Amino acid sequence: MKYYVGIDLGGTNIVAGVVDENYNIVAKASTKTNCPRPAKEIADDMAKMALQAVENAKLKIDDIEWIGVGTPGIANSSTGIIEYSNNLGFENTPMVKYIQETINKPVFIENDANAAAYGEFVAGAAKGANNAVCITLGTGVGGGIIVDGKIYAGSNFAGAEIGHTVIEVDGAQCSCGRKGCFEAYSSATGLIRMSKEAMAENPDSVMNKLAQERGKVNARTAFDAMREGDSVAKAVVDKYIKYLAAGITNAINIFQPDILCIGGGVCNEGDPLLLPVKALVKEEVYTRNSPKNTEIVIAKLGNDAGIIGAAFLGNAK
Repeated sequence: MKYYVGIDLGGTNIVAGVVDENYNIVAKASTKTNCPRPAKEIADDMAKMALQAVENAKLKIDDIEWIGVGTPGIANSSTGIIEYSNNLGFENTPMVKYIQETINKPVFIENDANAAAYGEFVAGAAKGANNAVCITLGTGVGGGIIVDGKIYAGSNFAGAEIGHTVIEVDGAQCSCGRKGCFEAYSSATGLIRMSKEAMAENPDSVMNKLAQERGKVNARTAFDAMREGDSVAKAVVDKYIKYLAAGITNAINIFQPDILCIGGGVCNEGDPLLLPVKALVKEEVYTRNSPKNTEIVIAKLGNDAGIIGAAFLGNAK
């Protein structure tokens, strides 16, 4: 049996996992990222978590084939340098070099959304596909693209930023500086913003009652209120689904993948989200009369996708 280590480096947590050749996570170890702080300190903690995960798996580091890292930002997989990460405050950080100062093993790095997409490709919702697009709906909208079984990162390792394609010219402000981005409408953040706007205009909406009971507005608020028969909430959900379907249609028209999977907390809504999205995409996609159209599915691996994908980065290029 062969074993690999995948590290999911996030702005909040560092999670390392030992993954076997059958894509099973054998053991994990985690710690807080504690940003901002020097990159070398974070790299040292990543190495510690890798070693701890190996120990938890009752293995030795010599049993590990390689280590893979998924990180926010632009990760140059050729040089091992994280060129820029706003979330972590990194710029031209030699991450592979830092980790190898502690662990003498091959180390691979990749953008975290790409790593998660690769995880779904090798072991999750996109398994068996040749070409796939994975879109994660969270605080932002992350994208990962697999072409002929390999991660597509672009010539500058900053490709697959599907969330920063405009779907509403002069629309809502996006965190990237543009207006009307897919991310500004289809992220959980975008759904929350649209919910709050509707709540302010409709104080009798069930959404206001739910927000008061829960102490906050989240991505579930509109869906839960819709289930209680609130027409205002239904209008919010319909609007959200319309934008999500538009972004997905754009991705399909450009890449024509075998499978497009969507993940993130919003996708816990299941069929009330997926079925109307599929119906809209079917109406709008350019290849609607093709005998073979892209299958739209919900991601399966959850938070483990990044660990599993990172663990197999040695096969991804």
